[in-house]
Order: sequence, then structure tokens, then C-alpha cells
Amino acid sequence: MQIGLIGLGKMGGNMRERIRRAGHTVIGYDRNPEVSDVGSLAELVQGLDGPRVVWVMVPAGAATQSVIDELGELLAAGDTVVDGGNSRWTDDEKHAEELGAKGVGFVDAGVSGGVWGLQNGYALMVGGDKEHVERLQPIFEALKPEGPYGYVHAGKVGAGHFSKMVHNGIEYAMMQAYAEGWELLEKVDSVENVREVFRSWQDGTVIRSWLLDLAVNALDEDEHLQKLKGFAQDSGEGRWTVEAAVDNSVPLPAITASLFARFASRQDDSPQMKMIAALRNQFGGHAVESAK
Repeated sequence: MQIGLIGLGKMGGNMRERIRRAGHTVIGYDRNPEVSDVGSLAELVQGLDGPRVVWVMVPAGAATQSVIDELGELLAAGDTVVDGGNSRWTDDEKHAEELGAKGVGFVDAGVSGGVWGLQNGYALMVGGDKEHVERLQPIFEALKPEGPYGYVHAGKVGAGHFSKMVHNGIEYAMMQAYAEGWELLEKVDSVENVREVFRSWQDGTVIRSWLLDLAVNALDEDEHLQKLKGFAQDSGEGRWTVEAAVDNSVPLPAITASLFARFASRQDDSPQMKMIAALRNQFGGHAVESAK
């Protein structure tokens, strides 16, 4: 299959490679000419055979809207656009309507896998009409992890990004729990080897997880996280999850508290946020701030 991919950053670049390894043709475009296959969006579209498929992997909001607007002028009826970034689900409905007026299909794909996706595959949560989703099945199969899991057609347009948003909200709460436990262990005099306590949890316990493995990786690199500043950004999905909970009258105390904890990290150098920052860097390559 042939596909255009816009946005070749930490995830997009690895996705291009994984799709190519599966035997598909990828034409990639990025504003950075050192990683781009073509010089413009127009050149990318011209290089694809119809009906064309273009996958967008750029930051949510204005950047995605700009690309969608340009693609709307370049593509033709029968083509399909996939937004695989972290767009808000309400934007998906708008983009589907805008492109649909020109006969262009739209699919939203929540993508999880971070910097490890090339090696392990990407979990995919997809929203859109059945005909558009089925057309993209070979690409989804190339990106997903091996085995029966890691992909779902979650529902209609917006369902993919809504599902990914909830996934990220849960991620916030899980990381917060590990961070709080780590700070408490570090605080008491009786526990002399906190890193190895975390390592002991990796087998045979109910809290073992990939996040726990990444926490151990981070502690192996910096045992007491002394090199990090206790500051952690929020990427937007945590806020959107809490807002959606309010709109739907669903109580989310753990996820809400974890979001507010990140806000608190911007006031003081928080020990818990050292662990949150370390975990975000481990799974997603997110930037960290060094301790002064």
C-alpha cells in the first residue's frame, strides 16, 4: 500500500520506518528538510497514486488545522486523511465535516507507543466510518504490535482520540501513584535501597507494569533523580479528560488529582514530579528540566 505521512518527529519518523519495514511505500513530509522525502505538501500529494491516503502527525490545534486546510485544497474526492496526532475529539468532528464536503474521508487515530513504537508497535484506537477504516487496515496492521491486541475500531469519528484521551488520563493517575510511593520510600530512614524495592515489584506483584519497568530504568540512570527538576508538563489530554468528566457527570477523583499535582509542580521543586518527569522522558522522549 502507498501512504503519505506528514510530520516526521519522534513518533512520525519511527512510524514511517515501521510501515516501510512491513513492505508499504511511504512518502514523508516534514518542515525539517533533513528528514523529509519531499519539499512540500503539494509534492507529497502529487507523488501519491489515487485514491490517496495521507496520515497527519503534527501537534494538535492550529498546526493540525493548517495541514487539514491545505490538504482540503490538494486532495480529491475518494481520498482519505488520517489524523494520528493528539487532537481533541471535537476537532475531529469539525475536520470530518470540512473534508467530507469535498468528498474526502476522515479517520482519527489515537496512537500510543512513544519512542518505543518502532520496536514494540503502536497501540491504535481508531474512529471513523467503516469504509474508510477498512481501507486503512494494512497500515494499521503494520503499525500495531504483533498478536491479537493493540488495535480497535472504537466507533465513529472522534472515538479514536476520545479513547486515547482517556488512556492518557489513566496514565496520569498511574504515574502519580508510582511517584507518590517513590517519594514516601525515599523519605523514611528505614528503607535504604528504594531503587531495588521498585525492581522487586517487577515480578509477582499486582502493580507490575511497563510504567514500573520504565521507572526502574530511570532510577538505574539516576538513582535518586537528583539530576531532574521536579517539574512536569501536561500535554492537554489530562485537562480534556477532566473537562469531559464534568460534561458527562462522571467522577474522576484520581485522574483529576494527578492533573492538579502537575499544576502544583510548577510552584515548587516537587520530588514526585521528578519521577513523573523521568517516566514521561522514558516512554515518550518528553523533555525534562535539569536541576540547578
